[in-house]
Amino acid sequence: MAQKSRILKWREWLYAILGTGFIVLQVWLDLTIPDYMTKITYLANSGAQSGMSEIWKNGGLMLACAFGSAASSVVAGFFAARIAAVVSFRLRSAVFDKVESFSMEEINRFSTASLITRTTNDITQVQMVIAMGLQVVVKAPILAVWAIIKISTKNWQWTVATGAVVIVLVCMLLFILIAVFPKFKRIQKLTDNLNEVTRENLTGVRVVRAYNAEKYQEKKFAKANSALTSTQLFTSRAMAIMAPFMTMLMSGLTLAIYWIGAYLIDALPTAAERADVFSQMVAFSGYAMQVIAAFMMLTMIFIILPRAMVSGRRIREVLKTETSIKDGTLTKTPSEMPVGTVEFRNVSFRYPDASEYVLQNVSFKAEKGQTVAFIGSTGSGKSTAINLVPRFYDATEGEVLVDGINVKEYTLRALRDKIGYVPQRAVLFSGTVYDNVAYGEKDGLENTEEKVKEAVRIAQGTEFVEKMDDSYHAKIAQGGTNVSGGQKQRLSIARAVCREPEIYIFDDSFSALDYKTDKLLRHALKEETGGATSLIVAQRIGTIRDADLIVVLEDGNVVGKGTHESLMKDCAVYREIAYSQLSKEELENE
Repeated sequence: MAQKSRILKWREWLYAILGTGFIVLQVWLDLTIPDYMTKITYLANSGAQSGMSEIWKNGGLMLACAFGSAASSVVAGFFAARIAAVVSFRLRSAVFDKVESFSMEEINRFSTASLITRTTNDITQVQMVIAMGLQVVVKAPILAVWAIIKISTKNWQWTVATGAVVIVLVCMLLFILIAVFPKFKRIQKLTDNLNEVTRENLTGVRVVRAYNAEKYQEKKFAKANSALTSTQLFTSRAMAIMAPFMTMLMSGLTLAIYWIGAYLIDALPTAAERADVFSQMVAFSGYAMQVIAAFMMLTMIFIILPRAMVSGRRIREVLKTETSIKDGTLTKTPSEMPVGTVEFRNVSFRYPDASEYVLQNVSFKAEKGQTVAFIGSTGSGKSTAINLVPRFYDATEGEVLVDGINVKEYTLRALRDKIGYVPQRAVLFSGTVYDNVAYGEKDGLENTEEKVKEAVRIAQGTEFVEKMDDSYHAKIAQGGTNVSGGQKQRLSIARAVCREPEIYIFDDSFSALDYKTDKLLRHALKEETGGATSLIVAQRIGTIRDADLIVVLEDGNVVGKGTHESLMKDCAVYREIAYSQLSKEELENE
């Protein structure tokens, strides 16, 4: 897998080659030990004069091989662990960077819970199979083939017995491949589902408690948990059978080798011949155990490899996904073009895979320094319209222009440098007040503490911020759980102000504020933000009454455009909204 840079670089390839070399050395040493066992057994049974000195010599060499094998295993393990750690590090970075480039379309397609699982659990599975399995994947086939070659030169009766056991082992591995492998793919999907249920429960904990829905959530979690557990139990039970089955085969093969050996030895006439066959039997037993050990290692790989393969495919799916929002090439607005303008030309939009349009033929133009407001019933397309400006989605038909240029021609960084965005649901990050207000990067702009204080003042947040412990360096919990909804909204607005953008986008960002704060904030923004253009989605007439242009939406269609006064005369939908909020006298007096 690769993105801008390869996951495995030359250093990791070098580690892999060195690790493979040490694994081959380990296998050679392991298969040399039975040869020394043969010599020691023969010398011990032949009664030769120089037997003891040769036994000590061969015993020392056998011990050296054992220590060498252990050392080789440790070094090979070090290289495998190193490769696994680096690969997981780069994969996490690659997946995170890729997700950062996704538009809302791709994020919704995968789901947030699935992307979190792929970034954490799936990459951990890949790391584990590299760290544990790299040695085994290389060692097992080398050991099996080498040991079988050694065995084939010995007595044919022993070879047949070992071959029968190998056939049984191959059948067992095929069973794992056919019956168990598909379940691992299901496990990952069920893990996504469990994460999604858990995440929903935690993010919506207030609603759950307010509606006494704990039992309902418990049943929902129990259903997801049971589905995952039952699938995991099936795979675990299938794998649990393998260990005793392997032990039984190993013990049975040992018994068969010694039973055949006893028969062969009993048929020989001389002590020297019997000593030779006995020593061969001991060596063959060692080689046969190495063959079984190789298949045991393959079984272990079959336990961890299927899930890792599924995880690898899921990671690759993220990395290979092409984002629907393509970066443009324009890095700044040409000098001859107007600055701070936003225009919609016959814009229509529908969500991916949806049959109906959310917006249809929306057209308007906001000049530099103007305020354009959107109002309408819930689901009329207000938020969708303004989300097309920073290219969270792209218009299905028509054009969205910023500074007279189609937004698709800008690089995403250049386009978003022009915008100060305040979402409908205020988002704060763990850190300090300063970190949240000075959040993000903008070319050619450095955030200083004075700028942060000024932005907080404009957002009407100075009073509560300076009362907090440590003031502008006070800690903000993840999600801003240690501040109120109105305070979160004001800090979110201060973040946009601190960027000093050409265009402000307020997506129903004043709803958490009281009328007095709302009025003061809008007045401060108009007076002190340097003539920036503002696009406002609002539910309250009082918030948008003074806008230069109000766009009234109903079912995605523009049913009215103009000032408050003109719409009160000419737009029935706007009048209905106005009278539902304020009396006729209040509207006339405001």
